[in-house]
Amino acid sequence: MNRYALKIEYDGTAYHGWQKQKKCVTVQGEIELAFSKLLGSHVNIFGAGRTDTGVHAVGQVAHVDLEKKWFPGELQGALNFFLKKTPISILEASSVDENFHSRFSAKSRIYEYKILIRRAPLTLQKNRYWHLTRNQDTKSMEIGSKYLIGTHDFTTFRSSICQANSPIKTIDSILIKEKSSSNEKIIVIEIKARSFLHNQVRSIVGSLEKVGSQKWKPEQIRFILETRDRRECGSLAPPEGLYLKSVIYGNQIFVKN
Repeated sequence: MNRYALKIEYDGTAYHGWQKQKKCVTVQGEIELAFSKLLGSHVNIFGAGRTDTGVHAVGQVAHVDLEKKWFPGELQGALNFFLKKTPISILEASSVDENFHSRFSAKSRIYEYKILIRRAPLTLQKNRYWHLTRNQDTKSMEIGSKYLIGTHDFTTFRSSICQANSPIKTIDSILIKEKSSSNEKIIVIEIKARSFLHNQVRSIVGSLEKVGSQKWKPEQIRFILETRDRRECGSLAPPEGLYLKSVIYGNQIFVKN
């Protein structure tokens, strides 16, 4: 068998997340359908991250094993032909070593959350940002976010249906950037970790919004983290602002020699 890695971009608005489900349209299901049309038979693909309903990706990675040996550019082009009616694009295809696994070989993942603040409703940016009408104090958000860096019990920021074996995770970094114009402000929150709990990023962003709107002091983030109580968390931020930005594989050779 020949193993290939795919770098994938998609608009998750119309999908019930990445992971294939019965009676639901998903990103994984759409790509596997494209493979079926291309090959005349079914193959399974394996993604690096299971994004939820409405969540987007600009750097999802998946791998697939194929009997036929493909030139990577040819495989990319063929898949994009069968995906052209969907909001899914194969950005890159690479031949990889058989030991490469899109999920388990990953050293870290970066998620990005986008907030757009303005009074007017969103049109072109709809389903791409969390739309807020009240300003956010990003300096206070940055102070609050520092309490989350490092290894902690993130039970407070964990979905009740999370299937992870442990709530203990390590956040490597949280970066908060803003860009303002005369009538709007864009805030981008970038969170890097090896792995995440279900709804962890959206729970963190929802809590930082409380700080940014000055409903909470920055120190409240430390307090709710230490309570290990989901009821203390801020409201879950909506999915449309969340993007799987990139998956990092360290010094591992991505393309097979």
